[in-house]
Amino acid sequence: MRTSAARQAARRSWPARERARNRPGMDGIPKAVQALALLFASNVFMTFAWYGHLGALRERPLWTAVLVSWGIAFFEYCLQVPANRIGFGELSLGQLKVAQEIITMVVFVGFSVLYMKKPVSRDFLYAMLCMGAAAHFVFRDERA
Repeated sequence: MRTSAARQAARRSWPARERARNRPGMDGIPKAVQALALLFASNVFMTFAWYGHLGALRERPLWTAVLVSWGIAFFEYCLQVPANRIGFGELSLGQLKVAQEIITMVVFVGFSVLYMKKPVSRDFLYAMLCMGAAAHFVFRDERA
Protein backbone atom coordinates (compact mmCIF):
# COMPACT_ATOMS: atom_id res chain seq x y z
CA MET A 1 0.00 0.00 0.00
CA ARG A 2 1.36 3.40 -0.97
CA THR A 3 1.82 6.10 1.56
CA SER A 4 0.46 9.58 1.01
CA ALA A 5 3.97 10.85 0.20
CA ALA A 6 4.47 8.12 -2.40
CA ARG A 7 1.15 8.96 -4.08
CA GLN A 8 2.07 12.65 -4.18
CA ALA A 9 5.48 11.84 -5.70
CA ALA A 10 3.80 9.65 -8.33
CA ARG A 11 1.40 12.47 -9.23
CA ARG A 12 4.26 14.95 -9.54
CA SER A 13 6.18 12.59 -11.82
CA TRP A 14 3.26 12.27 -14.27
CA PRO A 15 3.93 15.66 -16.01
CA ALA A 16 7.58 14.72 -16.34
CA ARG A 17 6.64 11.43 -18.01
CA GLU A 18 4.18 13.28 -20.27
CA ARG A 19 6.83 15.82 -21.32
CA ALA A 20 9.30 13.01 -22.05
CA ARG A 21 6.71 11.19 -24.16
CA ASN A 22 5.99 14.28 -26.27
CA ARG A 23 9.62 15.32 -26.66
CA PRO A 24 11.24 14.71 -30.07
CA GLY A 25 13.28 11.54 -30.21
CA MET A 26 16.89 10.98 -31.12
CA ASP A 27 18.47 13.69 -33.24
CA GLY A 28 15.36 15.83 -32.87
CA ILE A 29 13.23 13.62 -35.13
CA PRO A 30 9.59 13.80 -33.99
CA LYS A 31 8.29 10.52 -32.63
CA ALA A 32 5.47 10.37 -35.20
CA VAL A 33 8.06 10.59 -38.01
CA GLN A 34 10.17 7.88 -36.36
CA ALA A 35 7.11 5.66 -36.08
CA LEU A 36 6.08 6.19 -39.71
CA ALA A 37 9.63 5.51 -40.95
CA LEU A 38 9.76 2.27 -38.95
CA LEU A 39 6.30 1.33 -40.27
CA PHE A 40 7.53 1.87 -43.82
CA ALA A 41 10.62 -0.28 -43.26
CA SER A 42 8.59 -2.99 -41.53
CA ASN A 43 6.16 -3.02 -44.45
CA VAL A 44 8.96 -3.74 -46.89
CA PHE A 45 9.78 -6.86 -44.87
CA MET A 46 6.10 -7.73 -44.47
CA THR A 47 5.40 -7.48 -48.19
CA PHE A 48 8.33 -9.75 -49.02
CA ALA A 49 7.27 -12.19 -46.29
CA TRP A 50 3.71 -12.33 -47.59
CA TYR A 51 4.25 -12.15 -51.35
CA GLY A 52 7.96 -12.57 -52.12
CA HIS A 53 7.70 -16.36 -52.26
CA LEU A 54 5.34 -16.01 -55.24
CA GLY A 55 8.33 -14.88 -57.28
CA ALA A 56 11.66 -16.30 -56.13
CA LEU A 57 10.36 -19.39 -54.33
CA ARG A 58 7.52 -20.32 -56.67
CA GLU A 59 9.06 -23.64 -57.65
CA ARG A 60 10.27 -24.56 -54.15
CA PRO A 61 8.30 -26.76 -51.71
CA LEU A 62 5.67 -25.01 -49.61
CA TRP A 63 7.52 -25.69 -46.34
CA THR A 64 10.54 -23.81 -47.70
CA ALA A 65 8.40 -20.80 -48.57
CA VAL A 66 6.78 -20.88 -45.13
CA LEU A 67 10.12 -21.01 -43.29
CA VAL A 68 11.64 -18.24 -45.41
CA SER A 69 8.52 -16.10 -44.93
CA TRP A 70 8.63 -16.62 -41.16
CA GLY A 71 12.28 -15.63 -41.14
CA ILE A 72 11.52 -12.42 -43.02
CA ALA A 73 8.47 -11.73 -40.83
CA PHE A 74 10.68 -11.83 -37.73
CA PHE A 75 12.50 -8.72 -38.96
CA GLU A 76 9.18 -7.10 -39.83
CA TYR A 77 8.05 -7.54 -36.22
CA CYS A 78 11.39 -6.20 -34.95
CA LEU A 79 10.46 -2.92 -36.65
CA GLN A 80 6.66 -3.01 -36.33
CA VAL A 81 6.47 -3.40 -32.55
CA PRO A 82 8.81 -0.46 -31.80
CA ALA A 83 7.02 1.64 -34.43
CA ASN A 84 3.70 1.12 -32.69
CA ARG A 85 5.18 1.77 -29.25
CA ILE A 86 6.87 4.97 -30.41
CA GLY A 87 3.87 6.17 -32.38
CA PHE A 88 1.12 5.38 -29.87
CA GLY A 89 0.56 8.56 -27.93
CA GLU A 90 1.73 10.81 -30.72
CA LEU A 91 -0.88 9.18 -32.95
CA SER A 92 -4.12 7.56 -31.90
CA LEU A 93 -4.65 3.84 -32.38
CA GLY A 94 -6.89 4.55 -35.38
CA GLN A 95 -4.32 6.88 -36.91
CA LEU A 96 -1.61 4.25 -36.50
CA LYS A 97 -3.80 1.66 -38.22
CA VAL A 98 -4.80 3.86 -41.16
CA ALA A 99 -1.19 5.05 -41.59
CA GLN A 100 -0.10 1.39 -41.59
CA GLU A 101 -2.63 0.52 -44.31
CA ILE A 102 -1.65 3.47 -46.49
CA ILE A 103 2.03 2.61 -46.14
CA THR A 104 1.17 -1.00 -47.00
CA MET A 105 -0.55 0.11 -50.20
CA VAL A 106 2.40 2.33 -51.23
CA VAL A 107 4.97 -0.40 -50.51
CA PHE A 108 2.83 -2.96 -52.33
CA VAL A 109 2.71 -0.79 -55.48
CA GLY A 110 6.50 -0.59 -55.50
CA PHE A 111 6.81 -4.32 -54.85
CA SER A 112 4.28 -5.21 -57.54
CA VAL A 113 5.87 -3.06 -60.22
CA LEU A 114 9.56 -3.44 -59.38
CA TYR A 115 9.83 -7.00 -58.03
CA MET A 116 6.90 -8.90 -59.51
CA LYS A 117 6.84 -6.89 -62.78
CA LYS A 118 3.05 -6.52 -62.56
CA PRO A 119 1.22 -3.34 -63.56
CA VAL A 120 -0.96 -1.46 -61.10
CA SER A 121 -4.62 -1.49 -62.13
CA ARG A 122 -6.88 1.54 -62.21
CA ASP A 123 -9.09 -0.10 -59.56
CA PHE A 124 -6.10 -0.40 -57.25
CA LEU A 125 -5.48 3.32 -57.69
CA TYR A 126 -9.13 3.97 -56.82
CA ALA A 127 -8.66 1.87 -53.70
CA MET A 128 -5.68 4.04 -52.79
CA LEU A 129 -7.86 7.14 -53.18
CA CYS A 130 -10.33 5.59 -50.75
CA MET A 131 -7.47 5.06 -48.28
CA GLY A 132 -6.60 8.73 -48.73
CA ALA A 133 -10.17 9.59 -47.78
CA ALA A 134 -9.85 7.32 -44.73
CA ALA A 135 -6.70 9.20 -43.73
CA HIS A 136 -8.56 12.49 -44.07
CA PHE A 137 -11.24 11.39 -41.64
CA VAL A 138 -8.87 9.81 -39.13
CA PHE A 139 -6.31 12.62 -39.10
CA ARG A 140 -8.58 15.64 -39.35
CA ASP A 141 -9.13 17.90 -36.40
CA GLU A 142 -12.24 16.56 -34.65
CA ARG A 143 -13.16 20.05 -33.49
CA ALA A 144 -13.64 21.21 -37.09
